[in-house]
Order: sequence, then C-alpha cells, then structure tokens
Amino acid sequence: MGVFMSLCTLKPLTVMLLPIVLYLFHVILREFRRVRKLSGNGPTTYPIIGCLISFYKNRNHLLDWYTELLTESATNTIEVHRFGATRTIVTANPENVEYMLKTNFNNFPKGKLFTEILGDFLGCGIFNVDGELWRTQRKLAIHEFSAKSLREFVMNALEEEVGKQLLPVLEALASRKEVVDLQELLKRFAFNLICKVSLGIDEFCLDPSLPISPLAKAFDMASEVCARRGAAPLFFVWKIKRWLGVGSERILKDAVEEVHAYVTGIIHNRKKKIDQGEVCSGSDLLSRLLSAGRHDNEVIKDMVINFIMAGKDTTSAAMTWLFWLLSCHPNIEQELVKEIEFVRVEKLEYESLKELRLLKACLYESMRLYPPIAWDSKHAIADDLLPDGTPVRAGDRLTYFPYGMGRMEALWGKDRFEFNPDRWFLEPDKERGALKKVCSYKFPIFQAGPRVCLGKEMAFVQMRYVVASILRRFEIRPVGSDPPVFVPLLTAHMAGGLKVLVRKREGLNEVNQRNSLNYQYKK
Repeated sequence: MGVFMSLCTLKPLTVMLLPIVLYLFHVILREFRRVRKLSGNGPTTYPIIGCLISFYKNRNHLLDWYTELLTESATNTIEVHRFGATRTIVTANPENVEYMLKTNFNNFPKGKLFTEILGDFLGCGIFNVDGELWRTQRKLAIHEFSAKSLREFVMNALEEEVGKQLLPVLEALASRKEVVDLQELLKRFAFNLICKVSLGIDEFCLDPSLPISPLAKAFDMASEVCARRGAAPLFFVWKIKRWLGVGSERILKDAVEEVHAYVTGIIHNRKKKIDQGEVCSGSDLLSRLLSAGRHDNEVIKDMVINFIMAGKDTTSAAMTWLFWLLSCHPNIEQELVKEIEFVRVEKLEYESLKELRLLKACLYESMRLYPPIAWDSKHAIADDLLPDGTPVRAGDRLTYFPYGMGRMEALWGKDRFEFNPDRWFLEPDKERGALKKVCSYKFPIFQAGPRVCLGKEMAFVQMRYVVASILRRFEIRPVGSDPPVFVPLLTAHMAGGLKVLVRKREGLNEVNQRNSLNYQYKK
C-alpha cells in the first residue's frame, strides 16, 4: 500500500519513464551476463556498445588483432559484438570454413548486408548475388571459362601485353636507372589485361610517367569506398551519408556512374558490331556473352564489371608481394631463375607454364602470407551450429579469414611466419617433385565449394607468365629498408606501393645455360 501511495505522488512523466528505466536496467544486466559468457572468446566487450572501444583502438591493424584473438581461442573462432552492427563470427577453423562454403552452403549466402555494401557498384553481378540469379550466371560463366578458345585468347593477350607493353617499359626503366612503383605498374598491367579479356579493349598505357586511365581510377575509387563501408565501426553511418549525398558516398556515386556509363557504351557498340557480323564470338568474354543472347544488357554489364573487379587487383597484389619476398630471399630467386631457364622453349606456353612448379609454390606461399582477399563474409539464414560447437543465430555474419588462417601454427607449423616454398612440395628434402594437394578449406584464397573462383586457373597462368617473363630478364630490387604494410580493402594491397629499381640480369644466357646443366629439375 505504501509503495502504491508513493507512486501516486510521483509526477506523471516520472511514472511513464519508470518502465523504460526498468527495461534498460534489465538490458544492461543481460548484457553483463552475456559479456561474462563471451570471456576468452573474442575482444573485450561491454554492454550496449559491444567491442566498439577495442575495435576503434585496433582499427589500424585489425588483421593482426583478429589473428591474435583467433590464436588465443581454443577453436580458432571468435565472436564480435559491435554497436550498430550484426553479431559477427570470425573463424580460422578449416572445418567451419568447409561447413559454411560447402556442407551447409544454402544456409550461408552472401546476404543482404553484404550485397548492400557492394550493390551500388557491382549491381546484380555474379559476385554480389545469391539464389537463382547467381546459379544462372554461374552456369553461363562456367561454360565460357571452360572454353578452349577463351584460354587461347587469354594466352595471346598475355603474350601481346607482356611483349609489347610490360617488358619495354621495364627495359626503359632499367636503362634510365629510374625508381618505379612496381605495385602500380603491375596494377596497370593487370587492369589492361582483364579489360582486354573481358571487354576486348586495349587502349590503356603502362607508361608510369602518364596518369592512370579515368576508368581505372573510377574502379579504384569505387572499390575503396565500398571497402570502407564494410570496415566502418558504425555500419549505419555510410547509409546516412549516401542518403545525404555527401562525402565519400558522393565520390562513390560519381565513380560508379563513370564505370557504368563506360561499360554500357562498350556493350552498345559491340552489340551493333555483332549484329553486323564484325566480331567473332570466340574472342573476348563480352562478345561471347552477347553472342549467346541469353541475357539483357543490364545483366551482362553487371557480369562484366564483376569480372573486371575480381581480376584487376588480385593477381597484381600477389605478384607485388612475391617480388618483395624474393628480394628478401635471393637464394630462392636464383632457384626460380634456373627453373625458368630449364623449362623454357621458344616462348612461354600454356603447357610449359605448368612445369614451373617452384614458381607455383612461391605464389602459393606468397598468398598464404599476404592473401589478395584477406577475409570474406556470409550471412546465416537460419539458426545453426558450426562443427567446432559455435552456435549460429539467424542473421549472424560469418567471416572466414584467409589472412589469419595463414598464420595459425596448428595449420602451418612453427615456421608459419616464414617464407618457405618447400612446404608445398611432397618431398622437399629430396629432389623437388610433385606439389601437395592442400585442402582448399585450409587455404581458401580462391574461396571453395560451389562458389570457388572460376578464374583460378587463369590467374595462375597470368601470374606465372608475368613473373617468369620478368625474372628471366630483370632483377627487381626494392628501394628503402622499411618493411611494407599490408592493407585490406576489397583487394589487399601494399600501403604506399613498392618502390624498386629494375636492373638487367647480367650474363643471363651464359650463367643460366651453365646452371641448367647442373640443375636437378625434378620431372
């Protein structure tokens, strides 16, 4: 009765606010209980704000922070609760990765949150959709990528771009003893090549003294802003900026409009030529898709933009890190040069590239330490349970983490931080022979399962061709002693680029002819 009288004497506004205060008190108590349950299974977390404080403190080295947390976790899996963002499960556990990407694939699509981040840029292209739209595009893309004619087109494009553009530029740089940003040069090369393969255009110059093409600049800007959307501490901020049309979202809008307008113009002109019988359907990817006549221009535009986005920076990033690693391990570089000279015929060809096993092992090792895609996310449709016992709730974001996986002692041993290509050979202590078949869920740099990268083989052909062509003729020597910094955007890159001097490889023919006689290359 006394309590009732006391409540009656309170002001009406106070009485109205009391249930809200009690509810908030209940939420805080629940959050504190949840925090205690999460102890040791993720970053320091507080009621309401989650791990926002520690996330902000570690924002400049998120990859190493997550890797440390995953290493401390018994299951190599952590939970991340951020204010304003959905609950995220980050894993470096291969069994969890296989479960997400294959075993229960249908429960873990990219999801609305992910497709929203890239939707303005990639539209309804194959890398940004789920369900039937993805299956339809995937089936069409598999057919095109498996065609022998496209493989031949890629090899011809490689030979032309390397022989007529890349090598002459390196020759000139070596003659002038001029410092160049190798990362930027390889990015330009990769962009030119993917545009040639995807769009059938060849109009961009590699000359580092000239500015990059407006199209490449627009692609770079769009991908950077989209990446920062996903990494923002508060997820809703970019949505507000987009609604207001200000800041980075305004820059993104302009960049996307430029990319879409350019590709739409190419499609329109190409379709007209095909209708007039001027273009062979067995050439570039765009011509093949248009000749198939199964999709409208909007779908084809999104598909082509997606393929350019997937191929423009991934291979250049992997090659940049490899050249830096080789400069730190000159003995391995010399072995590579011997291998390249030993297998070389008149020119590098598709079949002879397969014999460059040490080079492939070096690329694997480079991408283990510095994966072009540092992490990738899916979203749960329904409640689930991961193989390591981690409960999943509908709507959760699940992130598998190639960067962290490459640094797990349980997966790669105590020398996991070392560049050691021998780990990829079946019998490294004897004569190098066959490469190991490493589980793709332990090493998911090209994804795995139904969504495994269609361009994986093409990427390795490109990287082996380019690296072998350069190493045969030139020495690449970084300028400066500071170790490079790995930066994860949509595609990871080296902060500030890789400044190098290019030198002709002295006495190449005489030295390597002599080495080839003594080189115990293992067939």
